[in-house]
Amino acid sequence: MIEFDHVSVTFQNRGKKFLAVSDVTLTVETGEFFGIVGPSGAGKSTLVRTVNRLQRTDSGSIRIDGREITGLKGRALREERLKIGMIFQHFNLIMNADVGRNIEFALLAAGVSGRKTEERTKELLALVGMSEKLHAYPAELSGGQKQRVAIARALANRPEILLCDEATSALDPENTAEVIEVLKRIKETYPLTILFITHQMEVARQLFDRMAVMENGRIIEAGDTYELFTDPKEEVTKQLVSKSFELSVPEELLTGEREIFIVSYSGKEAYEPLLNNMAKQFQVSVSILGGKIEYICRRPYGVIVISMEGEREEKEKAAAYMRRYAKVEKRAAVLEVRRYGYDTVGI
Repeated sequence: MIEFDHVSVTFQNRGKKFLAVSDVTLTVETGEFFGIVGPSGAGKSTLVRTVNRLQRTDSGSIRIDGREITGLKGRALREERLKIGMIFQHFNLIMNADVGRNIEFALLAAGVSGRKTEERTKELLALVGMSEKLHAYPAELSGGQKQRVAIARALANRPEILLCDEATSALDPENTAEVIEVLKRIKETYPLTILFITHQMEVARQLFDRMAVMENGRIIEAGDTYELFTDPKEEVTKQLVSKSFELSVPEELLTGEREIFIVSYSGKEAYEPLLNNMAKQFQVSVSILGGKIEYICRRPYGVIVISMEGEREEKEKAAAYMRRYAKVEKRAAVLEVRRYGYDTVGI
């Protein structure tokens, strides 16, 4: 368990103080895949670096499994850091050493040597799908392969905690997908607590059990990942999730005077033929203008944009029926649909 208790970090810039992390209190449970998201400059990286003391705190305390770490120095700090692995945005591999040596350096630093080093290196490369690259050099690898080597190195000494600082931000979508699959496999293989920093919400929805949202150094919202995606409260959270779940409606459909409904539905209801059932029960004609089903933590969440025609009373009955199973928002101005992404879904 990682516990942040009223943690603050202040930087000096040209004689002026800047509060990078402001009074953060947060708990990451043992074995949890926990994410911290937020815009650039929110304080995410600064906060995560306080866990292994790469960043000193000005106030507050940090406890790992009940151990206070903010005052650790020297040997005690080095021993604590051996329990914490870290991967970075830009890999930080040794360019003149092959893949095997990059991993071995971490083992040697911890006092592991001989055959154990060789065996552990091969075990880790197999885990991240890089066995055939044992003697390759970083310059010969793709971005995704470099990050997989960095992940293997971070796991070399069997850490209890893995810190990931924008680990996929420098990768293209294909390599990002590869790294995501590796992290999922690692989580299933090792009893790790993972603290992952990102601004990529498409990564967050695939990996995190819970997450927190940061803005201006503060935690503004935290909770279950699915709940934060489907029912965000804070404006920053709404903006972040809307970027990963945008609806597109063809311009030729954005004409005329018609009533528009934005319907969102979650869980098992995402599979139900809601509109088909509604059309059978009520005298209305429904046109689907756009829609999408996404999976957040392997749970479905759908959004559709529809127009409805028919007598007023029948349309009201149909809308009431939809509200029994989904969140429904009525939009009179059809041209607004393009601007309304994920953040306006719901009531």
